[in-house]
Amino acid sequence: MKKLHSTLGRLGIAALFVASTWQPTSLLAQSTCNQEITVQPGDWLSQIAQKYLGNVGAYASIAEATNAKASSDKTFNRIDDPNLIYPGQKLCIPNSPAVAAGNTVTANPDDIVEFNLLQMNDVYEITPVGGTGGLARVATLRKLLKSQNPNTFTLLSGDLYNPSAVGTARVDGDRLNGRQMVATMNVVGLDLMTFGNHEFDVDEPTFRKRLAESKFAYVSSNVFDANDKLYAAPQLIMTATNKAGKTAKIGFIGGAITSNPKPYVKFTEPIASVAKEAAAIRPNVDFLVGVTHLSVEDDTKLAAQAPMIDIILGGHEHTHYRVPTGPNSPTIFKADANARTVYIHTVRYNTVTKKSQINSRLQDINDTIADDPETAKEVFKWVTAAFDGFRKDGFNPEQKVATSKIALDGTEESVRTRPTDLTKLIADGMLASAPGTEVAIFNGGSIRIDDTITPGPISEYDVIRILPFGGKILSVEMKGSLLAKVLTQGEANKGKGGYLQTAKAQRSGNNWLINGAAIDPNRTYKVAINDFLMSGRESGLEYLKLDNPEAKQLGEHEDIRLSVIKQLKKVFG
Repeated sequence: MKKLHSTLGRLGIAALFVASTWQPTSLLAQSTCNQEITVQPGDWLSQIAQKYLGNVGAYASIAEATNAKASSDKTFNRIDDPNLIYPGQKLCIPNSPAVAAGNTVTANPDDIVEFNLLQMNDVYEITPVGGTGGLARVATLRKLLKSQNPNTFTLLSGDLYNPSAVGTARVDGDRLNGRQMVATMNVVGLDLMTFGNHEFDVDEPTFRKRLAESKFAYVSSNVFDANDKLYAAPQLIMTATNKAGKTAKIGFIGGAITSNPKPYVKFTEPIASVAKEAAAIRPNVDFLVGVTHLSVEDDTKLAAQAPMIDIILGGHEHTHYRVPTGPNSPTIFKADANARTVYIHTVRYNTVTKKSQINSRLQDINDTIADDPETAKEVFKWVTAAFDGFRKDGFNPEQKVATSKIALDGTEESVRTRPTDLTKLIADGMLASAPGTEVAIFNGGSIRIDDTITPGPISEYDVIRILPFGGKILSVEMKGSLLAKVLTQGEANKGKGGYLQTAKAQRSGNNWLINGAAIDPNRTYKVAINDFLMSGRESGLEYLKLDNPEAKQLGEHEDIRLSVIKQLKKVFG
């Protein structure tokens, strides 16, 4: 489903998502069209139904009429899923609508309260990445939506403070550590967010500073401090009001994945915690939103345990999803990381029938959307301060390093599952920076760019984006038995940040080869390794520390980013 939806989204397919599941039946057993129209980019079916039939719930009539027409006219294609219609597709508009049961919206507009939910998740950069994203563009979109409907709520489903290339810069003596993200989101007009696992990358004083700086609200039911006090409200209620004075109370609940434990953070099991809050708040609201930062598998479990939630707006995967979970359960939505896309959910709540309709569309954030001047000014301020900080640390962000002749794949999906030209380049650079070493190892999760660098000029800032955490390269003497154990665990971490990227190491059946020879468990090897891996903080590698009797540090070398810069120059000139 993920791959299919990703492909459809990139093709610009318009979509409608409704609260109930539509099945192609025989609502309209005729093939007579009052009008034939062609779908345009950005159209969705209920929008077309409203325009031509005066009722968003009449989307089923258009689908049935189009399907009937397709049986005799090959220029029409069947609509098997009204969530997916295609630009260029022909539709048959019938003479009169037959509205699907459960989706009827009264013709009296005074009874309808309409509101927008603008959804982002996993946003680490305030500027565009690879030409897409950029919070100044998101701010423009938000202002447009709000001008059309003041009942527009902007939400972020976790992961804001870290990791970020700009966030690693030292300004006034301290790393920014998400300060620029919160400040920019304050200008954008973010209304509410839940915690993601990367909020807890920073230490407790920094975390509390970010909370205090935020002009937006937080909602989370399962994240507590060391004294068992919730860091955020477990539930929030906001109100949307129409021109007739009718209202809809919108409830928000949230929960975070428990994958980043810190001494100042305690977690309860997220699914049970969020489901409990859903049951508690449901009688008090007209529409209930789950704002989560969980795996899609856990979001699916939450949908099953808490079907009273109307929609789940999630994060964590970095790739956009739309996951229907059943006719009586909420659909799960996730946008692409770094605001490459956002979801716009338009909800129409009927104050008479107490039912809602949800129209959702994935919006690309690209250069067709102008920058909001106020937000662009804030972005410029932080980028300027960060670049000054990088210069003080010996980097020249604007400096061209080399011109790559090939694409360098740094996407999370790739670097956490397999070697790429980029990971090989980094590992080879580590070997070159640590003379005498025989094998290089680093964790794929240290690559945070989540993008492919296309052939062309590469700047020092691109290198900082690739490896924002930096860190020293260490020469470590390691016993063969420990080295084999580490490499095996790295392979077991496939799909996670702890997946190990290497140079001069190769798997052969049940054995590991170093420079083509099987590892001798009793021999010692000289290993080039990033300092984070020797801290014992990587998944399944807690034993990999400098106090391990089978490992001995021989030397400390340059920052891994400097080694990458040198290797880029060596490879590409």
